Amino acid sequence: MLFAQLSDDLFRPLASPSRAFNAALLLHLHRRVLGAEPVRKAELLAEIGDFAAGWTEPEVHGDEPVPPDPAERRAVPYRRLIETGWLIERRERYVPVVEFDPEARILLEELSRLERGETRSYGGAVLDVLGGLESALADPANRSESLANAARAAGDFLAHVRGLAAGMRKVEERILREPDRAASFRLFFEEFVERHLIRDYRTLHTRFNPFRFRASVVRLAHRALGDALGVRALAEGAVREGRAADLVAGENMVRAELSQILTVFEGIDSHLDAVDAVVARLERRIGAHLRYAEATDPGTTERIGALLQCVGDAEDAPDVPADLSLLRPPIGEAHLQTPRARRPEIFIEALPDLDIDPAVDAFAAAKADFRRRVTVTPERMRDFVETRLSDGGALRGSCLAISDVDEFVVFQRLREIDLLFEGQLSETYAVTHLTERLANGWLDCPDFVVERRAGEATGA
Repeated sequence: MLFAQLSDDLFRPLASPSRAFNAALLLHLHRRVLGAEPVRKAELLAEIGDFAAGWTEPEVHGDEPVPPDPAERRAVPYRRLIETGWLIERRERYVPVVEFDPEARILLEELSRLERGETRSYGGAVLDVLGGLESALADPANRSESLANAARAAGDFLAHVRGLAAGMRKVEERILREPDRAASFRLFFEEFVERHLIRDYRTLHTRFNPFRFRASVVRLAHRALGDALGVRALAEGAVREGRAADLVAGENMVRAELSQILTVFEGIDSHLDAVDAVVARLERRIGAHLRYAEATDPGTTERIGALLQCVGDAEDAPDVPADLSLLRPPIGEAHLQTPRARRPEIFIEALPDLDIDPAVDAFAAAKADFRRRVTVTPERMRDFVETRLSDGGALRGSCLAISDVDEFVVFQRLREIDLLFEGQLSETYAVTHLTERLANGWLDCPDFVVERRAGEATGA
C-alpha cells in the first residue's frame, strides 16, 4: 500500500493554499541543496530564507499568520516539511543535520521528472536494447543480467512512446483553446518542442535512421529464442545470480524477456504512426498561424485605389478586362501548401529457417556433459565423502582409491573442503593437514584427514 510507506500528512503541503510555494521549495531543495549528503540545519534554514525572499507570488505561509521575525519566517516552511514527513532531522556529533525521507525522496524524483518533462532518444533506446542483448548472448553464463536490462529498457521505451502521443494531444488542445496567438506559439515551442518532442525525431526521416538497428534486435531475439542451449545457459546464470528460484523458472523468465523485446520492436510502428499524425497536425496548424500572422496594412487599399485612379485618368490608359481584379493576385501552384511527407516504411528482412545439424546438437550436449563432469559442486563433494566415510570414522587421503577421472576431479579438491563454496561444508566436515606425503599415481601432495564434526548426523 502506498500510504504504508509514506507519511499520512505527506501530501498536505501540496494541497494547502501555499501549495505552489511548497512544491517549488521542495523541487529547489531536491535539485540544488539536499543531494546525497545531509545538510546542516543552519545552512538549510538560510537556503529556505533566501528562496522565500525571492518568491514573488503570495501565499507563502498559507493560512498561518506571517511572523514578524525573519528567522521565524524561514522556520515556518521548515517545520511544515518536518511535520508532514518530507524532511528528517537528526544529529551527527552534536550537529543537527537534515535530509529527505527515503520514500519521500523517491516520490519527489518522480514529481520532478513530471514537472520538467521527459525527452527520450529513439537511437539511444534502440542501442541500449541492442547492446544488452548482444552482451547477454556473447557471454550468457556471466552476463544474463544484461538481458533483463535490455527487456526493461524496451518496456520503458514502449511506455514512453505510448504516453508521448497522449501528451502531445493535450498540448494540441491547449494550443487550440488559446485565443492569444503569442501564447499559442509559446505553448508550441515550450510545451511541445522542449517537453515532449523526441530529440532525434528528425533523424527518423534520414539515412541515419536510429531504427536501422531494429532489424538486428529482432533477429538476435528470434535466434536466442530458438537456441535451447543458449536459453539454458542464460537461465543458469539467472539462477546463479539469484534472480530465479530454479532452472525451470529461469528459462521461463529468459523466454519472457526475449518475447517482450520482440513484442516491443515488432509492434512499435502503430505508436509511431500516432506520434507522426499529431506532429504533422500541429505543424500544419502552426504553419497556418505563421502564414497569416502579419496584420494587413490599412493603407494598402487606399494606395491601390489612388493608383488605379491615376491609371484611369491617363490619356493612354490601357484597356483593362472587367473580370481582372488587381486587388487579388492570381492563385497558382506556388501558393499551395506542400503536404508533409509520410515516413517511409522500414524494410523488415525475413528471417531464414535454419535447419540445425544433429551433429551440432550432439557437440553442444557433449560440451555440457564435459562441463558437468569437471565442475565440483557441494552436492557432488558431499556424496563423494559420505559414500566413503564410516560412522564416526575418519577419511585419510592416502587410503582412498581413485578409479576414474570423475573421482579424481573431486579428490583433488577434497583437502580444501572447509574453504570451498564460501565455507558451506565447513560446518559439517573438518580437515587436518598432515606432514606425510600422499602419492597415489594421480596426485602427489601433503596428506590430509577428513572427519565429520561432532554432532553432525551420518549422511547429513
